[in-house]
This record gives sequence, structure tokens and C-alpha cells, in this order.
Amino acid sequence: MIRTQVGIIGAGPAGLLLAHLLHREGIDSVVIEARSRRHVEERVRAGVLEQGTVDLLNSTGAGERMRRQGLVHHGIELRFAGRRHRVDLFELTGGRAITVYGQHELVKDLIALRMASGGPILFETAAVGLDGLDGDRPLIRFENRGEPDEIVCDFIAGCDGFRGVSRAAIPAGTVRHFRKTYPFAWLGILAATPPASDELVYAHHERGFALLSMRSPEISRLYLQCRPGEDLAAWPDERIWNELRTRLETRDGFRLESGPVLQKSIAAVRSHVTEPMRHGRLFLAGDAAHIVPPTGAKGLNLAAADVWLLSRALTRHYRGGGADLLDSYSDTCLRRVWRAQHFSWWMTSMLHRFDPADDFEFRRQLGELDNLASSRAASVNLAENYTGLPLDGMESPI
Repeated sequence: MIRTQVGIIGAGPAGLLLAHLLHREGIDSVVIEARSRRHVEERVRAGVLEQGTVDLLNSTGAGERMRRQGLVHHGIELRFAGRRHRVDLFELTGGRAITVYGQHELVKDLIALRMASGGPILFETAAVGLDGLDGDRPLIRFENRGEPDEIVCDFIAGCDGFRGVSRAAIPAGTVRHFRKTYPFAWLGILAATPPASDELVYAHHERGFALLSMRSPEISRLYLQCRPGEDLAAWPDERIWNELRTRLETRDGFRLESGPVLQKSIAAVRSHVTEPMRHGRLFLAGDAAHIVPPTGAKGLNLAAADVWLLSRALTRHYRGGGADLLDSYSDTCLRRVWRAQHFSWWMTSMLHRFDPADDFEFRRQLGELDNLASSRAASVNLAENYTGLPLDGMESPI
């Protein structure tokens, strides 16, 4: 049996960042992760950090390598009807930006900080159940190399994703699930070729959406809208590059250069929100509580906001300040979550083809994009949401 103050399930960015924040406040925690360290450090996920997430990492000592290797972008580019339109995030928001820094790189940084502090991370340790959530000593039942054990704690942070045990442990009659599945997927590649643009490019095209992104000055990350359930075998590298060139081309002669494809995958595009994000002594954070379409680049940033709020609430509790922040955790998080869901839905609906045969909708999207390109007010709305809402109370944990 292991005894700690906060049991954290999941060694993704949410769980690891929460452990880091709690350690800075002198609060003990144990992190358990079903996968190996190598697996969590190598799985490629999101890579766009909002200004508030960057500020949080820097202010808490987790941003050193990000400052050296992250790519700071002051704008993004929209492409439609063969045109380019740059949205100047920095100017429109009074100095905010985004930073491109791979999620797996952030995970490496947080694991290194955790190891340096002596805080435990139990890899290849699968949580199999939660008990006592309504009492003051909840426990996590887990298996390590086939041997059963348990963690007894004051609180449990469920940071184990959509399919983890945490969300499933909440009794069905006490929770609501809000879902939306989009009628398309994203085919993503990681390619050993320098990015063809200095900033992210979001492309609207009659054949479907495309995104030009990057992970470093040498590695490009690109996406194509495709049908759900497509077979990757039907997408050889040459077909992918040809489709990307078609969707990203512009009237001024932009040409995308191909390169070796290091990795490819197809992911569904969907939304999910669990309400409330708390049950008794269990608090959900990150993908365990909500999933957003990747178009708005909000998933990792919502996870960071969740655990920042949770760390503040737990700090106040342990310092004798009461349970008010714990009690308001779910409502506070969900206000931000639904704002992010709306923004992600808006970006997705503006840029993707829902029905290739619906020419009216295609023309309507072009009208919306044209309005965005010509209206400062519309551009400010995009820029403020894309760079992220501020993290309230970042200056103090109480």
C-alpha cells in the first residue's frame, strides 16, 4: 500500500504538470501510468501552446527547453480561393502569440523535472479501479507487473484520457456526457522536410481542409481532411503529397516540397464533454473530461488550464483556506471548456467540407472567410480565442 496526498492517474501533460505544480507547493503526489516511459515520451500529439500555457510553464520552472527550442509564431495564415490572408495574432491581441512545441517534448521536460525532484512516477502500472470516492480516503487499485496494490490518498486526479478508468468510475446517474462526431477525419503525417511556411497555414479547399504545421525547423507536420475509417494503405506517400499540394497551392505560385514521411496516422474528429468534472474526491482533467476538434488547437491548453485550477484549489485546501475552489473547480473549468468547444467548432465548420455535394455551404464558407479577411473585429475574435483566454490567478496559487 502507498500513502500520499494526491493520487494522479496518467503521465501525460495534465498529470505530470499537476504533479509539478503540487510539488512546488509542498504537496505530495504519486503518478501512475499504464504505459512505459518510452511510450509516453515518443507519442506525437498536439504542438501549439497558447500564451497562457507558455506563461504558466515559464513561471513555474518548466519552460527552459521550450524557450530554447519552441517556435514562437506571431500569426497564422488562412488560405482560400487561391488567396492568402495572414492573421496577425500579436498585433490584434496587444502582444500575445503562440509557441509550437511538441507535446512529447513537454512530456519529456516534465518527466525530467519529476525525476529530479524525487517524486514517484510508476510506469507500466495500470489503474484497474477506484474506491471510496465519496469518503475522505479514496483509493486507487492498480497492478504493477501483475501484482495488485493500492494507493490511499486524500484526492484523486483522473488525468488518464478518454478511455481511462477515472471517467468510467463516476456513477452513471451523476454525470452527463455531451458528444458530437464530425463526418470526417484527419490524416496526419510527420515528414523529414523543413516547413514550407514560417507560420501555421489553415487551408480551405473544394477537396477538403489541409493544415501545414511543424515540429522543428527540420520536421514538418501536415494534415488532410479525409473520410472516417479510411485505410492508411490507400494513402501511399505520393498520394498524400499530391493532395497536400493541391489543397495548399495559391495563385502566387506557392509550391510544397515533399520529403520522407516518418509517421502517418488517421484520427477521428469529435467533441466530448463530461459534466461535472468532479465526483466526491475524484477530479477529472484533460482528455478524461473533454475532447475538442484539433482545428482550434485547444486540447493540451485546456488540460493545462484544468490542472492549474486544480493545483490552486488543492493548495488552498491544504493551507487551511477552505474548499471553495475545490467546490467551484468543475464549473470554472467548464466555462472555459465550452468557450473552447465553440471556437473549435467554429474553426472546424468554417474550414472543412461537410458534404462535398453541398455547393451552397461551400460558397457560404468562402463568404465567411472573406468577411474574416476584411473585418478587423472578426480577426480580433479569432486572434483572442486562438492565443487563448488568460489563466486567472496565475500570479498566485491562493
